[in-house]
Amino acid sequence: MKKHTEDMSFSFSRWFRRVSANTPSTFIITVAIIGYAIFLFSGGLYTLIVRPIMVYPAGSTIYFLYPNLSMQFGGDTIITAILYSLGFFGMLSLYQSAKSTSKPKQAYMLLIVGISLLLISYIFIESAINFKITGGA
Repeated sequence: MKKHTEDMSFSFSRWFRRVSANTPSTFIITVAIIGYAIFLFSGGLYTLIVRPIMVYPAGSTIYFLYPNLSMQFGGDTIITAILYSLGFFGMLSLYQSAKSTSKPKQAYMLLIVGISLLLISYIFIESAINFKITGGA
């Protein structure tokens, strides 16, 4: 009986050493941090706490964005998170473009894609903010 408990404690300490020595890759940590930042910047915490409606049907139009800066719909969160993600992928492709200078055609294509994604993200976020400031008019 005594030998069996010693073996269990040895295997537990070996398991603990193995688990504590494992660290997640920097890629996984980076993706988790960026995802968390996008979640916070897009208003995910507000959506979790307040639980607003997703969209508002007003006659023949459907509002995805709340027409005021003081509140937001659930659609605001989703749209903003998608636009921030597009901007992040644009920055990432610009970075990859700068890294692949040995392949000029690939670098040029990545540069065009990155600039396009950044511009799309910026223009739509600015227009959403303008929509909210002007009250949907």
